Order: sequence, then C-alpha cells, then structure tokens
Amino acid sequence: MNKTFATVIKCMDGRTHIPVINYVVSKYGVDFVDLITEPGPNKILAEGVDLATIQSIRKRAEISIHKHRTKIVAVVGHHDCAGNSASDEDQKVHLLKAAQTIKTWDLSVESVVALWVCVDSDVHPLV
Repeated sequence: MNKTFATVIKCMDGRTHIPVINYVVSKYGVDFVDLITEPGPNKILAEGVDLATIQSIRKRAEISIHKHRTKIVAVVGHHDCAGNSASDEDQKVHLLKAAQTIKTWDLSVESVVALWVCVDSDVHPLV
C-alpha cells in the first residue's frame, strides 16, 4: 500500500507543528507530512529578497515532491511569529504572496494552499 505525503513550509515555532500536522492529515487525507521549517517563511517567500533561503526552501520542497510524490504543498503563517513580527493581517498578506511564489515554481503538485494558525492554535485556510 502506498503512503501519501503532503509538504508543509512553515515557521520553526514548535507551538504550530502538531496543530498543522493534524490539520493537514485530516483535511487532505495524507499519511505523512514533510516539514520544511524556517523562521517566518511567509515573509521570506513574499519579499523575495533572501534568495539563498528561498532556493533552500525550494530545493527541500522538490526533494519531498520527487521522493515522496507529494501532491499538496501548504505554506503556513502564525500569530506571534518571532521570524515575522508583522501584524497578523500583514502576515496573512505575506502568506498569500508566498503561496503565489510557490506556484511559480511549477512543482507538479495538485495544489498549493495557504494556512493560518490562530492564537488558539486553530488552523484555517486563506483564500
């Protein structure tokens, strides 16, 4: 039986790991979640300035997609992020821009989604 994977690009903040993994497993019916962590990746990907980090994130996503046949990529932002000190509303703008950046990578996945983790650890999709 083949196991299914999702790839999640998220902050390194441990408070958000379990809620995000549980949400992605439940929502998308995957067996495993590959985590790519950076402090404030939504800001990094939205601004497009730190090219070395962006390339590193992309390379890790490509490994997950090619080796684990990931079909869903999620980029995640969260309340009280040390790596992105912007307001929640500004972070959500960064998050949507980050998802657009990832879509330009042509990763051959079914979808790229943006997820927000609230102060109470609830996970919500952004559209």
